[in-house]
Amino acid sequence: MLKTSEFIVYENGGMIMDYMNRELPVEKRIVDLLSRMTLEEKAAQLDMMRGVEFATKPSTIHNCSVDNDTEFNFDRIRKEFGDRGIGFVHDTYSIPAVMNKLQRYFIEETRLGIPCIFTAEALHGVSGTRGTVFPVPLNLGATFDVDLVKKVGEAIGRETRALGMHEILAPNLDIAREPRWGRVEETFGEDTYLSSRMGVAMITGEQKGDVSRDDAVVSEPKHYCVHGIPEGGTNCSPARVGHREVHSVYLPVFEAGIKEGGAYNVMASYNSIDGDVMMCSKYYLNDILKEQLEIKGYSRSDWAGIGEIKNRHHLVKDDKDAIKMAIANGLDVQGCDYPNEFFETTLVELVNEGKLDIERINDAVKRVLRVKFDLGLFENPYTNEERYKEIIRCDEHRDISLNVARESITLLKNDGVLPIGKECKSIALIGPSSASQKIGGYSSLPTGYKVLSVYDELKKAVGEDVIVRQCDGCAITKGKKTQRIVDGQPHLYSEGEDEIIDTVEEAIEIASKCDFIIMVGGDNTITSGEGRDRCELTLHGRQRELIQKLSELGKPLVLILENGKPVDLSIEKDICNAIMVTWFGGELGAQAIVEAVLGKINPAGRLPISFPQSTSRIPCYYSMLPGGATVFLEGDKSALYPFGFGLSYTTFNYSDMTVSNIDKKECTATISVKVKNTGNMKGDEVVQLYIDDVESTVVTPPMLLKGFKRISLDVGESKKVSFKLNYDSFKLMNLKYEWVVESGDFRILIGSASNDILCETTITL
Repeated sequence: MLKTSEFIVYENGGMIMDYMNRELPVEKRIVDLLSRMTLEEKAAQLDMMRGVEFATKPSTIHNCSVDNDTEFNFDRIRKEFGDRGIGFVHDTYSIPAVMNKLQRYFIEETRLGIPCIFTAEALHGVSGTRGTVFPVPLNLGATFDVDLVKKVGEAIGRETRALGMHEILAPNLDIAREPRWGRVEETFGEDTYLSSRMGVAMITGEQKGDVSRDDAVVSEPKHYCVHGIPEGGTNCSPARVGHREVHSVYLPVFEAGIKEGGAYNVMASYNSIDGDVMMCSKYYLNDILKEQLEIKGYSRSDWAGIGEIKNRHHLVKDDKDAIKMAIANGLDVQGCDYPNEFFETTLVELVNEGKLDIERINDAVKRVLRVKFDLGLFENPYTNEERYKEIIRCDEHRDISLNVARESITLLKNDGVLPIGKECKSIALIGPSSASQKIGGYSSLPTGYKVLSVYDELKKAVGEDVIVRQCDGCAITKGKKTQRIVDGQPHLYSEGEDEIIDTVEEAIEIASKCDFIIMVGGDNTITSGEGRDRCELTLHGRQRELIQKLSELGKPLVLILENGKPVDLSIEKDICNAIMVTWFGGELGAQAIVEAVLGKINPAGRLPISFPQSTSRIPCYYSMLPGGATVFLEGDKSALYPFGFGLSYTTFNYSDMTVSNIDKKECTATISVKVKNTGNMKGDEVVQLYIDDVESTVVTPPMLLKGFKRISLDVGESKKVSFKLNYDSFKLMNLKYEWVVESGDFRILIGSASNDILCETTITL
């Protein structure tokens, strides 16, 4: 073939332009393609369409999905999008054959043949009506198991790409320090270090180091960058936080996700940070995200977020000015904020009127094109239409889901009643979640299979040896099973609430005739999830009343919580013999619960977020700055069950703490400790390392997590656990807003929880 500067000429007379030449560097291909694009085509690349709106057969059970045999109204698509193309297609959850139909239009019927990116929600499994339902991210945080979380990311990436989608709007890297906030379940918890490690693991698993692979997707962490402390606990409320705390607590999670995990993009949060609206913040979107963190891809608005610049924040008077302010200050892509024609026409008008710099548009378009090239869409725009059948909900993925459910179970109290012994001949299984497993919001809608409940699994496990009698007793929330729509997304789905009526007295009667009582309750997707913020953390409905009446029977009483946020257990802690937190354990969560109750597994999850003494005693996260009073008139201010806390059916001993390889100039050291299983059951232990900067020029928390390792020990077995500390382990942001390690003493604290330090030493740097 003969090469020219403009294109490649093949011997048979055919030719391709430089941007289609896979032999050229990506950056050169981007520059070539950009030079050929009209302003209208550039605007289209920053836009997103909802595929379901153009489908002839939208799903009747999931309003962001389409049926497998759907066609699309291509006459309407031609009229609305012409030959410009589109940057992204969302809400088209289906099978690859459906995706390929749309992609074929953008490849074959647009002037430049630029492929679209199919975008998906996949917080704990790809959304839609298929896909493995993994436990929610709060479960992942509770495992303290980085390797397992990476496996979840790998599985999610594999399933999402197999279905024909290329990027996911996840993970959620918010630091959840406001327990009333409904979206706590979407996060990895309250701690910066834990969330950073989990975020990197998830992103690495999803992207696999090469997003062009047919089992990898592009990750888009959210909600950049301080969203987990909404004022008053209500979603999207302002974050009242100072510059040092933003850079010390919240930004580091996104920095880790981008620089270590390789995340391409971010979704900007709706809220304002100290008055600076994130959706149009030049400081956060440009100065930090692009110049400092050097993000490879683009920033996207959360749904309808650009409009909130006008509607909620009142910075401008009209939508055109809102779009101008957002794009000019660094936002790149709209997330279905405005109708496609309005958004694209507005961008073109702003440039032609000299109100928006064309170079700003070019930069945004380059970022979109870079992701498309890296995904390999110019070479392989279509998805294999059969391969997904072997991948979706395969045994390997369901095993991963089950293992997360097992490892995340967190035992808060046990006076010896668990695990249930063979002497038990009858069990009363009570509570609104006992026969209806809760899987959490933003999940795939279980279709074609049944999510088994604790009742189903318990009956299976005990067989005919134990009588199991079940009664709901009360509802969590009254009403029928419903899909709740938030910003057009059916990601809040309440499973199993169909007309559950209050039968408290019947439940008490059943329980009175059994040897053992298990109460299964907590949250559903009406009391937890996006837009489901609460001002009370007590168990909703008549659950507390039911627990109190059950306790009066004087029989062993175990409370199992399927919850998406901390719970006020100020009464339950005294009247229940055992309390087990299982969060929202996904499609196999019930199996894990039954295994834990019967002692087939030994619970070893740890709290990724602190539980308060009561609803009124918040915040209570473990790393609160010192200086205030530690008690109220009503009692202690500290958490009832703090970060990192969790019990086991066995016991562990810590000894022989050593410090080695200290380099005071480089600020590095190796810390080791021996851990032994001193009980009579095999179990996992989560060894946690915290650091206290004894003297500092700014106020620092009494301790901060800087290392953790989950280990498994047989009875009597010992293991040496080592942590390598570095500059980042000791640094702080000083009064000049500089990152430094200050000279002085640092306490090194190792234990099984933030309130259970078992070994301590001091090193001087």
